Amino acid sequence: MYPLAIFGLGPPELLLLFVVILLVFGVGKLPAIGSNLGKGLRNFKKAVKGEEEEESEPPPPSDSKPSH
Repeated sequence: MYPLAIFGLGPPELLLLFVVILLVFGVGKLPAIGSNLGKGLRNFKKAVKGEEEEESEPPPPSDSKPSH
C-alpha cells in the first residue's frame, strides 16, 4: 500500500483514472470541468459554513408584542 494513497488508490490507479477521464471528456473540456467543479465545491463550502454560522447565532429578540 502506498503511504499517500487517497481512498485506497495509489499512483498507478490515479494515473489510469486520469487517462480514462482524458479519453472520455477530451483535452478541451478538462479546464471547464475543473473550473465548474471548483466553483461547485466553493459554493458548497460557503453554504455549509453559512448554515453553521446561522445555527450558532441565537435568534434576534422580537420587540413586537403579539397582536390579538
